[in-house]
Amino acid sequence: MSEPAELAIVLHTHMPYVEGFGTWPFGEEWLWEAAATSYVPLLRLLDELGEEQARAKLTLSLTPVLCDQLEAPGASERCVSFLRTVRADTHQLEIEEFERRGDSGVVHELQRSAAEYASAADTLERLQDSGGLIRALAPYTSWTSSATHAILPLLALHESIELQLRVGIESHRHRFGEWGGGFWLPECAHAPWLHNALVEAGAHVTCVEFTKLLGRGHRDNLRPHQPDDGPMLVPVDRAIIDLVWGDGGYPARAAYRDSHRRTHYQHRVWANDGSVYDADRARRQAAEDAREFVSAVRDRLQSGGICVCALDTELLGHWWYEGPLWLSAVIDDAQREGLALTALSAEALARHPPTEAGSIDFAAPSSWGAGGDLRTWSAPAVADIVWQARGAELNSFREHAQLPSSRALRELLALQSSDWAFLAHRDWAAEYPRQRASGHAAQLARALKGETEEPHVRNLAPYLELSYS
Repeated sequence: MSEPAELAIVLHTHMPYVEGFGTWPFGEEWLWEAAATSYVPLLRLLDELGEEQARAKLTLSLTPVLCDQLEAPGASERCVSFLRTVRADTHQLEIEEFERRGDSGVVHELQRSAAEYASAADTLERLQDSGGLIRALAPYTSWTSSATHAILPLLALHESIELQLRVGIESHRHRFGEWGGGFWLPECAHAPWLHNALVEAGAHVTCVEFTKLLGRGHRDNLRPHQPDDGPMLVPVDRAIIDLVWGDGGYPARAAYRDSHRRTHYQHRVWANDGSVYDADRARRQAAEDAREFVSAVRDRLQSGGICVCALDTELLGHWWYEGPLWLSAVIDDAQREGLALTALSAEALARHPPTEAGSIDFAAPSSWGAGGDLRTWSAPAVADIVWQARGAELNSFREHAQLPSSRALRELLALQSSDWAFLAHRDWAAEYPRQRASGHAAQLARALKGETEEPHVRNLAPYLELSYS
């Protein structure tokens, strides 16, 4: 019997810990924008599918640090307030400005955009009485990740790896009641010395980026790998992901909304080709790209296998405005064309025999970052952030006989986030990432000296104590 051919779309949902740390241009506004433009559209798509179909066709991971923020007291109210005041006011200011200019096309698009923000605010406000956005997404999520999205192979000590795993997994269990062992390695950053810790924590399956190891387009990217000492490793398929994520991928199409060119108040009203954005034109393009994507996956799977297309959820909507439309069309077209969609569940993986143990050399760390290795988070350009975190880690666990205080552990978790080095490496947020890293390092040093005033990280890892009880 031939191996089945299946597409697994994995949505990895994550935002750095910005709740309570700044507003504009860097800080909470990132989270509120992602909620309005990515998470609300995703929730609507999932609700249309229904819980049974959504869990069968898609794999959704929510990082614990994202959940911490969306669950934080007052966060939902601040988000709704931002959408109803700041976004409503800036839209109105620019509507009036472009009316004075006589640019009716931009005015129409600003009005349409304002209505979408208002609709997102309505949805988020309605959810407040039933547990908020996290409760609404709970029926659809199955995978978790490390507590604060740390690059696990860059941690020096087993204690740190255990801390990230334990807090991340226990917070998922506390929030969602069950966990099947699906674990998202942040940035697909894998190394063989993580295997034992992952197994001990209960992880059964994770995604990896083996393009550098196996070669782009190699058939072994379409089948899981089972090391003797670790969880099942399921490669993401770069040949398919790059249709979306690569240079010149779908988001670059002329008809789509330009995410870089913005008005004075940061609204996106133009298409990639410079024309005023036309939503109907973009919708037609999304349908065409979905058909092309499904066709490409079918060709890729002619000999069977499991094709994993893993995407950051925030790409869909926030960075690629039409992404949710495209995903919905992919789901519909796959059903129409007979392409099986599957979640990365134990049942699905049982249909795909893994490569033989020992047939692949896993010695070198890998990731889906630049170069397929860890350079994005460890290159000379971010060495100061890396060594600051490494020194703090060693000081926390090697200079003290007892487990550090909860306050100290929270600051360490915050410092270990991959986001500070990533943002600095990309030069995307001026001095914000270095300020955040140095701030957490300073607060950690104070906590290790015994200071016990109100934690600097107000709502991070709220179930930390449960993880060590």
